[in-house]
Amino acid sequence: MKQLQLAFIAIFFLFSACAQEPNNELNSINTEEKVVLGPIDLNSYLSDRPDLAKKVDSVFNTLSDTSKIAQLIMPAAGRLGHSEERIQYLIDHNLIGGLLLLNGTKQQFSQWVTEYNQRSENLGQLPFLYSADAEPSLVNRKITGSKTVKKAREITSEEEVVEVTKSISNDLNEIGINYNFAPVTDQAKNKTVGYRGFGTDPKNIVPYSNAFIQQTQAQNIIATAKHFPGHGLVSGDTHKSLQVINGELKEIKYYPPLIESGVLSIMVGHLAVQNNKKYNTNGLPSTISPVIIKDLLRDSLGFEGLVVTDAMGMGGVVKIPNADVKAVAAGCDIILMPKDAEKAHQSILKEYQSNNSFKQTVDQSVKRIVRMKICLGLIE
Repeated sequence: MKQLQLAFIAIFFLFSACAQEPNNELNSINTEEKVVLGPIDLNSYLSDRPDLAKKVDSVFNTLSDTSKIAQLIMPAAGRLGHSEERIQYLIDHNLIGGLLLLNGTKQQFSQWVTEYNQRSENLGQLPFLYSADAEPSLVNRKITGSKTVKKAREITSEEEVVEVTKSISNDLNEIGINYNFAPVTDQAKNKTVGYRGFGTDPKNIVPYSNAFIQQTQAQNIIATAKHFPGHGLVSGDTHKSLQVINGELKEIKYYPPLIESGVLSIMVGHLAVQNNKKYNTNGLPSTISPVIIKDLLRDSLGFEGLVVTDAMGMGGVVKIPNADVKAVAAGCDIILMPKDAEKAHQSILKEYQSNNSFKQTVDQSVKRIVRMKICLGLIE
């Protein structure tokens, strides 16, 4: 009888302890293994360092499924983005891993970064990636109060590229933005994107873009070459509708030297490819095409950095059902400006928990993002 009483007491305490444990499913599931990490910076991302790989695994293993999927989602805040209340909701429910600061003042963006960092830190979430379209031709319109710089078409030397990039990066660092969706590496024939890059004279695209990338990353900000596989020679605007590259991918040649030099992010455009035996996308935008992202960008060109979609609310992709899930399945690491961030998270999470192949793809994306956050110094 005494043994039976003891058994009941033990069971009572067991259930009491379980009831008192906090529900950490939203944020983490395990305590992080302590990993001693040597000196690190953005240059370390592409290195083959066992201590960095171990640190990535250690952080990854603490994340719940909800937290993993959150890393992939990057909505916008600002005049053209969500309200503060909506962003707070997305943070409080652990649905996002970063924010695009889109059209606002330098002062306002700085306040938001401080506020949202504190909010996410209090919830035990991983630090955010904060991004901007801080191209030379757009930055002064996108970030009011930023130092005036020459537009891309006005720049005439690599030295001027470096000078402009330093100024832009100084502003971004003062705000707390660590991810720049620039430079534009497209040729200048397209009216929508042509004025935004260095492609007025195609021979300048690689050296000028590389100077921009190297200076940006030297100032601890991720640089992004865009719009893969090339937006400069199509006639229309992917903001309005899907655009088609017919035949040869003539602008691909600009990417290998930039990848070789260490660009850490590439943005994929909503561009279909037709009449191309090897890289035909069958009428779909490149953002949801594994042929373009996995076969071409990853396998053929050897790119190991972050692949980010162009904005998923644009006309070139927005009408495609389940496009967010398809973009992740195709190999995109970050879903930029999904039409509905909460629904995107739900859809990706559902697929993650029911499809093992998809799960493996997501896990690799999350590890790339975690690795980048470590190399930025966001995760110690």
